[in-house]
Amino acid sequence: GQERNKDPQYIQQLQALQAKLQNLDRQRREVLAQMQQLLGRSETLQELLQQELGGWQERQRRLCLGGPGDTNLRPLEAWFTELGQGLFQLRQLLRTLNDLRQKVTYERDPLVAETPLLEQRLQEQLTHLLKSAFVVEQQPSTPNAAKRPLVLRTASKFSARARLLVRLHDRNHRMEAKIHIDRSPNLSPPAPQGYPEPHLPSLGGILSPQPLRGLGALGGLGRPGGLGTASLTPVPSPQTTTLPFIIISNNNQFSSAWASILWFNMLSSDPKAQQFFSSPPPAPWPRLAEVLSWQFESVAERGLSQDNLLMLAKKLLG
Repeated sequence: GQERNKDPQYIQQLQALQAKLQNLDRQRREVLAQMQQLLGRSETLQELLQQELGGWQERQRRLCLGGPGDTNLRPLEAWFTELGQGLFQLRQLLRTLNDLRQKVTYERDPLVAETPLLEQRLQEQLTHLLKSAFVVEQQPSTPNAAKRPLVLRTASKFSARARLLVRLHDRNHRMEAKIHIDRSPNLSPPAPQGYPEPHLPSLGGILSPQPLRGLGALGGLGRPGGLGTASLTPVPSPQTTTLPFIIISNNNQFSSAWASILWFNMLSSDPKAQQFFSSPPPAPWPRLAEVLSWQFESVAERGLSQDNLLMLAKKLLG
């Protein structure tokens, strides 16, 4: 060994190899730093998407009450899909880096220490994105809802529709949805005679290794008993929850059932807040007046004037 250290050709080869190794190390660190930066940007984008999704859900709730609102999901689907494709591309890049590490590694190789952390961070972002991308596109309603969704009837079919906003182009998987109705009978006091108890259902979809198809309508037969929500159950099993709905057994219960649905969606933004029905809070008149105007407009093609609302306020409030 001492003789080779004096060999000029050997020393030149050693220096060239060391230069290649330093260049390789620099490039690997640059790629990892860029991936960290991209993951930081994707976290910011996810926060913005959550805000946009929250706005869409509020418009959907308003639409259920007869109010105005654009609930077109195509823009959100395009944004969710673009971000999802970017994250899947980063995951493929990480796999390529792992293959390169298997071929060439060295002491203090940054791929050894940093790749597992990046994989964990990336997987967390993908999981969060897919969970938040699973939404109820159409709230539970009967075929003849007459602009009054969320009030269902016993022994009658109803439908709801879920949608995964990240368009998966892998045709080796199929999206299946399962529906679960959470009646939660112990969360609310006994209903007055002739008054239906609320039911809160929940809807959920599961990815299984079969050909991919879009989610269609989910249907079921209503059973009597109160208020519910439905949960629609991709990787790992995301769930989404419908707005609370009420199942009635006769037409005499319709007005009180719709009043419960209206009151909940007017004052609560959490579809799982079932305690709301145990002690419903009072509504401020300006909020109630707005919703009453929406209700009138949904059937009469115009809202209530200020004089109309003043008359109602005097009748209701004195």
